[in-house]
Amino acid sequence: MPHAGWQSFRFDGIGTSWEISTPAPLPPGLRSSVLAEVERYDSTWSRFREDSLVARMSVAPGQYELPPEATVLAALYRQLYTLSGGAMTPLIGESLERLGYDPHYSLQPRGKAAAPPAWDAVLEWHGTSLRTTAPVVLDIGAAGKGQLVDLLAEQLRSHGVPDFFIDASGDLLNGGQEPVQVALEHSYDATKAIGTVPLGSGALCASASNRRAWGDGLHHVLDGTTGAPVRTVVATWARADTAMEADALATALFLVPAEDLERHFRFSWLKVFSNGSAEYSAEFDGRLFT
Repeated sequence: MPHAGWQSFRFDGIGTSWEISTPAPLPPGLRSSVLAEVERYDSTWSRFREDSLVARMSVAPGQYELPPEATVLAALYRQLYTLSGGAMTPLIGESLERLGYDPHYSLQPRGKAAAPPAWDAVLEWHGTSLRTTAPVVLDIGAAGKGQLVDLLAEQLRSHGVPDFFIDASGDLLNGGQEPVQVALEHSYDATKAIGTVPLGSGALCASASNRRAWGDGLHHVLDGTTGAPVRTVVATWARADTAMEADALATALFLVPAEDLERHFRFSWLKVFSNGSAEYSAEFDGRLFT
């Protein structure tokens, strides 16, 4: 609980656990609106359900009309795709499914790692308009959960709830001004922390190779140029104004030098490597245990 005496609304959505904490209980109507927004988002973007728009794209090429949030999502992904030289791509879903992270959670690889198709070879995505020239497995997981956090925050504010704290299984957004002390999860032991950070107004998102891992060294953070899991970085944290940006940058830190990202984004960060060392920005206001 971020603040003593606050009330929590807990639910499951987009395959993970959520908790929204507020000074007073959310009224039933607002709770229903929150759950409806989660369902709407999932029914568009999930590659784990057969009735989603993304599932239709994986079957047949064509012209698709997307909801309004697609505009900022497309712009962010295109920028990070360019900065990473194709390593961070919304087409990574095909590679994930090849390695076993498929809609049925089989966790059984169907072959060796392989890079997904190049963006411009199969995809035209401008705002809410998306056209594919071949079946594609779109996966916006690197930024999607963070974007949904932001969309729920907009709902809360529009219903007169200015103070809140959203925890979407590690993607955090503090809607108030009072800082919340957040523990940084140990990469190899979820019961331990490697440090703490005070989260004031804004978002803190993490990405870790241990979160969704299976088989022999397989996990969900893949390099789009090879289709293989990243081996050098094991965990990252990014602090930004919005959860969508923090979420995307946490993944980008696995694939792009932090100094390159800092030229284009205003954020602070922490990166932990597989050899146990860590790097962080001067603005990352946290404390690491030694």
